[in-house]
Order: sequence, then structure tokens, then C-alpha cells
Amino acid sequence: MEKPDYPVTPAVRLLRGKNVDFAPRLYAYEDHGGTTRAAAELNVPEHAVIKTLVMETEQKKSLIVLMHGDREVSTKQLARALGVKTVSPCDAATAQRHTGYMVGGISPFGTRAKLPVYVERTILALPEIYINGGKRGFLIAINPHDLRSLLAVTEVDVAIARELN
Repeated sequence: MEKPDYPVTPAVRLLRGKNVDFAPRLYAYEDHGGTTRAAAELNVPEHAVIKTLVMETEQKKSLIVLMHGDREVSTKQLARALGVKTVSPCDAATAQRHTGYMVGGISPFGTRAKLPVYVERTILALPEIYINGGKRGFLIAINPHDLRSLLAVTEVDVAIARELN
């Protein structure tokens, strides 16, 4: 069997196992380059590059939020939607422990622990999304409707404009 020219991660194994069409997209990962770097390298709109963010409530209950690359999560709106006091990003060690992936390479697919997944509603209206495949510098292009068939997603409206540095 020919060796694929992309990493075979738990995310890839899950997608293959569920017969989901996806296109691997490799790019030169850069620390703190984020979705801006990925979009530029792959020549795709940053709005279609989806961030997988691991967050936690004040009770330390972890969750995943899928957000457009050119937007931020309003943690106040998210907390309100979840009916909790606060939501904040997890530290890198906690995110890695729950997902099995390194920060910068976190995929919502094939995570070590089954975490609730919240998706910004407008992501599902896109024709194609680019989401992490489980390794830094590795995105997969998929139909956003496949998120529903692969993950028990809850739609939310928590996007806010990204602050420019």
C-alpha cells in the first residue's frame, strides 16, 4: 500500500472510518502564525479556516468551540448560551490532555476525551471549510455539514470581530 503524503492522525482515521470525503492540505506551520498564516499559505479565505478552541467553564468542564479564523469567541455570549458564569480558554497542557493533540494542531475529530462541541452557526453556511487534521501545518478541507454527522455539534452565535494587534 502506498504511504499517504499527509499525516495519518486519529482525525484522519475517524474520517476514513466514516467514509467522509476530505482533502488534505499541508502548509509550513509557524508558531503564532494562526489562521492568517494558514489561509495565506493555502490561498483560501481566512473566514473558511476554522479554529478548534478548547475552553472550560468555571467548574473546569472542558468543551470545544469551532470558530471562523477571522473572528474571536465572545466568552460572555458563550457563557450565557451555556448557562454558566464564565468560559475561558484552557491552558495548553489541559487542551492536550483532553484532545491528545498539541496546541496549533488540535482537531475536533478523534479527540482523546469526548468533549461537547459548539460550532459558530455561520460556519455551516460555508461551501467548504479548512479545519485542523490533528497536526501542526495540516488542515483538511471538508463540507461543513460533515461536522453534524461526525460530531454532536451545538450551534451558537458567539462570533465577534477579531481585534487587530
